[in-house]
Amino acid sequence: MAADPAAMGSQVAAPGGGFGDILKTAMGDVMKTSKAAEGQMVAQAQGKAQLIDVVTAVSSAEQSLNTVMAIRDQVISAYQEIMRMPI
Repeated sequence: MAADPAAMGSQVAAPGGGFGDILKTAMGDVMKTSKAAEGQMVAQAQGKAQLIDVVTAVSSAEQSLNTVMAIRDQVISAYQEIMRMPI
């Protein structure tokens, strides 16, 4: 049974969207998870959040950042490969 692409979340680009839109969405997700982690750290420092919630938020932010870094590395590698191609 095939999954409905529209139901897969923000990772699927809209029709007519391109790589730039996917990258913009990924960067937005990183910023959102980073801000959530910062908010959890502040709340924990104020005694309003549990430590496990902080660890979970920081781990999620780290995973998002690692994903974007991997995409960046692949884009740089592809660019370098294109530059090495003879014209």
